[in-house]
Amino acid sequence: MSAFTGTRHLVRLILRRDRVVLPIWILLLAVLPASYAGTYAGLYPTAAERAAYLAGTASTPSIVALLGPVYGDSVGALTVQRAGLLALIAALVSVLTVVRHTRTEEEAGRRELLGATVLGRYAGLTAALLVAYAANLLLGLLTAAGLVAAGLPGAGSLLFGAGVALTGIVFATVGGLAAQLTESAAGARGIGLGALGLAFVLRLAGDAGGSGGTGGRAEWLSWLSPLGWAARGRAFAEERWWVLLLPLLFSAVIALVAYPVSVRRDLGAGVFPPRLGPATAGPRLAGPFGLAWRLHRGQLLSWTVGFALLGLVLGGAADAAGDAVQGNQQVAEILARLGGSSALAEAYLGGTLSLTALAAAGYGIQAALRARAEETAGRAEPLLATAVSRTRWLAAHLLFALLGPAVVLAVAGLATGLAYGLSVGDVGGELPRLLGAGLAQVPAAWVLAGLAALLVGWLPRFSAGAWVVLAGCLLLGQLGAVLELDQWALDLSPFTHTPQVLGPDWTATPLIALTAVTGALITLALRTFHTRDLPTP
Repeated sequence: MSAFTGTRHLVRLILRRDRVVLPIWILLLAVLPASYAGTYAGLYPTAAERAAYLAGTASTPSIVALLGPVYGDSVGALTVQRAGLLALIAALVSVLTVVRHTRTEEEAGRRELLGATVLGRYAGLTAALLVAYAANLLLGLLTAAGLVAAGLPGAGSLLFGAGVALTGIVFATVGGLAAQLTESAAGARGIGLGALGLAFVLRLAGDAGGSGGTGGRAEWLSWLSPLGWAARGRAFAEERWWVLLLPLLFSAVIALVAYPVSVRRDLGAGVFPPRLGPATAGPRLAGPFGLAWRLHRGQLLSWTVGFALLGLVLGGAADAAGDAVQGNQQVAEILARLGGSSALAEAYLGGTLSLTALAAAGYGIQAALRARAEETAGRAEPLLATAVSRTRWLAAHLLFALLGPAVVLAVAGLATGLAYGLSVGDVGGELPRLLGAGLAQVPAAWVLAGLAALLVGWLPRFSAGAWVVLAGCLLLGQLGAVLELDQWALDLSPFTHTPQVLGPDWTATPLIALTAVTGALITLALRTFHTRDLPTP
């Protein structure tokens, strides 16, 4: 028996389990760059208009820091910058996918059962990496095909698609290594996402001092980040194909470390030994809410810091974004639809806060699904066998599914208001306004958290479907106006109903309605969870 025996069967098992989620995130990410290309071609049909946009907005340091550098004023170059976060999203999904099919399987005990069969030592890690690699390669090919269909040159389209795919492959390999270092899935995700966060900070710091495609003194930091390599391929502008060697070599090095480690550790254990806790629990762990705080506090802190940094970047870019498009009526109309205000800077802020709310909804979904993870791992059943009621146990986790989005959006609003207020010289006026704008997004994020809670309580096997709903909301928000979808289709997303409080006239009625919907979903979740059986892991 070879070390890879059984890999093919494990690949089929992974594809079977991810048959819904995997195609959705691939297609969703692949369609975005082509939509951006069509939007730029329609809004800036002449070279003079694109040059003005490049000089006014695309080369603004804060925009460059957030999205990456831009090399030229062609439709392709502008599209590559606008889709700069695509590689980040692909990397995030890749890390989570590999950890889910490696360390999570070990933690749940399923890998031990499979290991009792004819299964090679490298089969589990190889199968997870192969699926993640194939998914990213398919994403890259579809992205390139979409850009070609949008009328962009084939060479640049293929280079950009390859850059996105290889970025995802790099972090899939990082996820494979992270899964070997700790015995818990949460710890592996923390290591993988920490590496991703470090890469993003390095890229942001390296690009922040630059303007357009001319890097500043710290540009060398971007070369240290795998997230910066795709942009430095310069798709649609003197393509550098040799840059693709960097993610290939980096992935190979990480894999050469991960594979030997995977067979030298015990099954279920990690390289880093677990930290022993105290012999007796403190008073804070006397009830389900104290335990939930212990489980959620690290995640809440990291998301809060991340949203604060994001708010500072977005707020700093608002004034420049508003000034750059004053003379383009088409852009003004689109931004007004996004932000609901005649002031372009305020429209930009409203639109970016809406996107931030989608990320906050992801936090709410993740917090709600933590209850399901505790259940499938077998840790919920011993607790519920005591005097702890099912309602209190689930409510403790759902409290953070509601509290978390509120906290991170409030922090994002405060940070955005601080940065924007400093740029326009009115911190006292802008900070409370943007705090209110951030909090106005909370009820929409709560609806998705409530939906995730209902799936946990009523249809636990389909609880991951909450991520599909979030992806649908993202698609409607990004492409709904561009594709001119009917209003009833746009209304399917709760974020469509969020009032634009930065505008002159708004009403709190939608916020009350969304909060009421959330309350109904949470109530149903608690009732259905109280009556259903607890399945075995």
